[in-house]
Amino acid sequence: MAVLLETSIGDLVIDLKVNFAPKACENFVKLCKMKYYNNCLFMTVQKDFITQTGDPTNTGKGGCCVHAKLPGLGQRYFKDEINPSLKHTVRGTVAMANEKPNENGSQFYITLRKNIEQLDGKHTIFGSIAEGLDVLDKINICMVDEKSAPYQNIRIWHTEILDDPFDDPEGFAELIPPKSPEVIKDEVLKSIENEEDEAELQERMASTLAKSQATTLELLHDLPDADIAPPDTDIFIAKLNPVTQDGDLELIFSRFGPIKSCEIVRDWKTGDSLQYAFVIYENAKDCEQAYFKMHDCVIDDRRIFVNFSQSVAKLWNKWRTGSNMSKDDVAGGAEKKGKGRGKGGKGKAKDSQGPPIMAASESQRGKGPKDGMVFEGSGRGRDDRRDNPKKEKEDTGRGRSRSRSRDRDRRDRDRDRDRDRDRRDRR
Repeated sequence: MAVLLETSIGDLVIDLKVNFAPKACENFVKLCKMKYYNNCLFMTVQKDFITQTGDPTNTGKGGCCVHAKLPGLGQRYFKDEINPSLKHTVRGTVAMANEKPNENGSQFYITLRKNIEQLDGKHTIFGSIAEGLDVLDKINICMVDEKSAPYQNIRIWHTEILDDPFDDPEGFAELIPPKSPEVIKDEVLKSIENEEDEAELQERMASTLAKSQATTLELLHDLPDADIAPPDTDIFIAKLNPVTQDGDLELIFSRFGPIKSCEIVRDWKTGDSLQYAFVIYENAKDCEQAYFKMHDCVIDDRRIFVNFSQSVAKLWNKWRTGSNMSKDDVAGGAEKKGKGRGKGGKGKAKDSQGPPIMAASESQRGKGPKDGMVFEGSGRGRDDRRDNPKKEKEDTGRGRSRSRSRDRDRRDRDRDRDRDRDRRDRR
């Protein structure tokens, strides 16, 4: 009686010892017949000792015997069948792998050298490798990590029963799939032979590192999702001239397609341009055209820098504050926002990177005499200054300077009056 295991590195033929371990052999054959071992990894390889497989979860903690699959039985394990005449004397001995006595499921191991006496009398030996010792040599010399797992995955692709002397138990026919599961073919590790291979390796390492860092940020709640990607309709513009206004920028970039929003980022205190902006298009094709055509162009005597935006700050802020996420947000888009301030801009003055300008705050309108205050000599009210925070700052400074001047004149007059009073008293 024999079973053929087709692995990713070669074939193994196992002769089963039916007379010495009938239960273990029947369990192994029926699991092979129901394709239970297909795509199972050789989870651990201990050089010159054993290699272990047979867990469909590939964790080393799963697997069960065929009786657990049959209706009405529900037995996950079967008992040991230890025969004193069977020992681990030859390379390629096949035995059940278990952590405790009488807890045999589906996992099994194959010895990689002769005479492993420490395993004798502890595990059920039910077969030996008849063909494929060269495959065992490949398994034995494979590179493994600190947990003894091979770096290059080794899998059981197919199992084929060459001879089955056991009758199928009742209800077993329903467990046999109509066809074998699809084979999982892992990427084969290859040596670095030229600069292209090295460049490809560096790119893959950078991608893996970026994924690892994103997962770390997700665990630290700095990202809503490790797989989040920046929107493909946003472009970033830098090196702008401070005099460039939102409306001017929008007019220039709108020739490539409809724009959702165009914002020059400004200092939230002074309203001065920080010389970079974000333009959001309605579709990705227009965004690409703007990138290819506008990068390194001159606007207001400045050669600008244009690139695709990598920022997910808007999505992050919505996630952090618990705001509802729209379909556009989930798809990587952005909501339409009001334009910034400036001669060509429209809408409310609002900075995407900070709180609203305090001079234009809605909460300060109509709540006291300060709303209609006019600074001495300025000739402008609060509503007029709202459109020009820089002017407001100058007016405020001018008002404070004149207030200090009046206080100084008042002190001088009081001092002169006191000096005259003292002179009259002495006379």
